Amino acid sequence: MKTYCAGLLLLIAAAVSHAQGYPTKPITLVVPFAPGGGTDSLARELGKLLGDKLGQPIIVDNRGGAGGAIAAAVVSQAKPDGNTLLFITSTFVSVAATDRKLTYDIRKDFTPIALLGRGPLLLVVNKDMGITTVAQLIDNAKKKPNSLNYVSAGQGSINHLAGELFVQRTGAKMTHVPYKGSGPATMDLIGGQAQLFFATVPTIIGQVKGDKVRLVATTTAKRSKLFPNVPTVQEAGVRDFNVETWWGIVGPAGLPADIVKTLNQAINDAAAMTAQRSLWTLQGRRKTWFCGSYFGFGFHEDALQAGLATAEHIGGVRRPWTVAEESSRIHLTDDRTSISAMEIAQ
Repeated sequence: MKTYCAGLLLLIAAAVSHAQGYPTKPITLVVPFAPGGGTDSLARELGKLLGDKLGQPIIVDNRGGAGGAIAAAVVSQAKPDGNTLLFITSTFVSVAATDRKLTYDIRKDFTPIALLGRGPLLLVVNKDMGITTVAQLIDNAKKKPNSLNYVSAGQGSINHLAGELFVQRTGAKMTHVPYKGSGPATMDLIGGQAQLFFATVPTIIGQVKGDKVRLVATTTAKRSKLFPNVPTVQEAGVRDFNVETWWGIVGPAGLPADIVKTLNQAINDAAAMTAQRSLWTLQGRRKTWFCGSYFGFGFHEDALQAGLATAEHIGGVRRPWTVAEESSRIHLTDDRTSISAMEIAQ
């Protein structure tokens, strides 16, 4: 018994020592999209500040393709030592709901670390189209079926699902064109190879303010504080249209609790710094900083299940959309927020 207890104490001491010394080398932050897009810019800015907080450089590794599945697969196989992390968006869930060939399970193969926030998508169109309203867009799509291309950051991405929901809600006939990230998708939108994009704010705000694309509507139920004069898709007459995206950080399964706590604190501190806070505000972000355990509960239990079901509905992959989001609304145990199935999936 004494030998057993002594061995157990040594193991505990080793684990505590490991956590206290963390990190001892550079940390790789895998970004699931190509360089130059909105997610990439947010991850890089956060990485700089996070590196300062942790005392080790953060190396951003872009692994675009398959709607982020390539990057997720890499991190799912990484050693759970806190040295390999994944910057995720709502696409992390939506791809899992629409792709049965994934080599990983988002419920079992990852450790939630921090949920950074949520924000709307922006419905933007190519300026040469001459379209300024949702009604004009729908009319154009119906008069010329399948003549309009809408782009996305990949099959099963939040941009893709928002487009599918729009098609199903309006009866418009449009063609989906997936890319390996929002950066190249945006370039083709500006160039006229595509006509519309349900883009995240970080991806497209520069082009909107630079008058390179036309902002038609926002996708959340309420108007964005960034664009108070721009109507929502719902206000424009498309029923039950409420789509949000979110951002977070996860690691491989089995990440020690002390390392999760260290990372969560450092990430929240970095996100709260003036430069990063200003960047997030610019992106239309709504603050939702949660600790790893809270994120884990909401992400891996009720909210995740509801999110997967919602993404399946929107995706049109297995069955048509039904008005199920209201009946599947869930409330997490923390009174800081109420997250519906639609919200967590987006």
